[in-house]
Amino acid sequence: MGESLNNRMLGLFKGFSKLSREERFARLQQMGAITKDDIKYLKSGGLKNVDLAEKFIENVIGYFQMPMGVATNFVIDNKAYAIPMAVEETSIIAAASKTAKWINEHGSIRTEMLGKNIIGQIQIAKVKDYEAFEAILIENKKSLIDDANREVAAGMVKRGGGVIDMRIRKVPRGETPADGFMAVVHVEADACDAMGANIINQVCEYLKGPIEELTGDKVTMCILSNLVDTRLTKATVTMSGLDDELMEKIEEASLFAQQDPYRAATNNKGVLNGIDPILLATGNDWRAVEAGVHAFAARDGQYRSITTWKRKNGALVGEFIAPVVLGVVGGVTKLHPTATMALNMLSVSGAEELSRICAAVGLVQNLGALRALTTVGIIEGHMKLHIKNLATGAGATEVEMPQLQKRLEDFLSLHKRISLSHAVDMLRDLRAANSSKLAEESN
Repeated sequence: MGESLNNRMLGLFKGFSKLSREERFARLQQMGAITKDDIKYLKSGGLKNVDLAEKFIENVIGYFQMPMGVATNFVIDNKAYAIPMAVEETSIIAAASKTAKWINEHGSIRTEMLGKNIIGQIQIAKVKDYEAFEAILIENKKSLIDDANREVAAGMVKRGGGVIDMRIRKVPRGETPADGFMAVVHVEADACDAMGANIINQVCEYLKGPIEELTGDKVTMCILSNLVDTRLTKATVTMSGLDDELMEKIEEASLFAQQDPYRAATNNKGVLNGIDPILLATGNDWRAVEAGVHAFAARDGQYRSITTWKRKNGALVGEFIAPVVLGVVGGVTKLHPTATMALNMLSVSGAEELSRICAAVGLVQNLGALRALTTVGIIEGHMKLHIKNLATGAGATEVEMPQLQKRLEDFLSLHKRISLSHAVDMLRDLRAANSSKLAEESN
C-alpha cells in the first residue's frame, strides 16, 4: 500500500470515534474497507436465521450478539489497516486506536514470521526400546512423510505446503528415570493459509498404522499441539523522541511482568485484549491461540510476559514473540458472513499477514496499558470510558444519560474511583431534582 493511500486512510480516521454510526459507515466505505452490501448487512443486525448456527454447533437455541467496532490509525509494515474487533470490554478499541496514533507520530510497527510449520503429536506411552524406536523412524522418515503427503495432505501439497519433517522426543513418564519414558513423534507441516488443525490430526491418525507396523509399539493417541514454537509471530514497535522518564517507567513495568508471574498473567491478558477481538471477528479459534500463548510464556519453567519493552539508543523498543497460528480459509472464516466481511475489511493476503496484524495489535494494546498504568493509572484511563456502561446499568433513560454521565465524570475526577452504586445513587438524586424542577415549573 502506497504512502498516499495510507495517508488517505489515516485522514478518514480523524475524529472517527466522534462520528455517528452512519458517518462511520460512510468513512469505511470511502476507504474501501466495507461495501454497500456490508453496510446493509450490519444495519440489519447481522445473522437472524438460526439455520446457519445449526451447522456450526449442537443444541442451538439462538445467537449471542457481540459488539463489533473498528480500531483506527494502525500502520503495520507501511500498510494502513481498518481493524475489525468483536469485544464486549470498554476501552479496548479506544486504547488501541489512541496508542496506534501515538506510534505513528513517533515511530513504526514492523512484523515478521519465524518459521512456518504447525505440529501434530503421536504418543507411544509405553515404548519398549526408545533407542530402537527412534532408529527405525529416522530410517523410514522420508517414506512416512511421502506417504502422508500423497494419501492425506495432497491438497495441502498442491497449495505449496504439506508434511515437512518428523522429530522424535523422549518424554519422561514420571519424576525419576525408574518411571520410564514415552516416545512422542512430532509431525511438522506447512498448512499454508489454513489453521491446519483438521489436516494435521488426519495426518497423525494416518501415520499411526505404519508406525505401529514398523516398530511393533502401540500408538496411544494422535493430536495437534497448540504450542507451535515452530511457527512464531514477531512484532516490533520502535519509538523515538519520547520523554526519558516515561520510557524508563515503561521499561520498569515490562521488567515487572518478565520477572513476576502474578503480574505477567495480567500483562498477557492485556496483550490478548488486542488479539482475541480480531480472532473472534474473523472466525478464528481464540482458545487455541490463548493456549499456545500461555504455554509459550512458561517455556523456561516460569510464566513470563510475552512482550518486552526496553530503551535502546535513546528509543523505546517493544517486542512480541509468540505462536499465533490462524487461518483465512476453511472453517467458520468462510462460512460465517461476518467473519468473511471482517477478513475482507482487513484485505489480508493470507494467514501469515493476519497473524502479523494480531501480533502488532497485541503489542500496541500492551503499550497503551503500560503507558496508562505508569502515568494516569488504570482508573482514570479505563473507568472514564466505562461511565456509559455504569449509567446504562443504573437504568438511565436516553434523556437522563448525558446528565448522569456528567455527574459521574465529575465524581471520578474528584475521587479517582467510581462504581455502579454511585451511578444508582446519582440517578436517584437526578430524578428527584428533575421532579422538583418540573413541579416548580408547573406551579
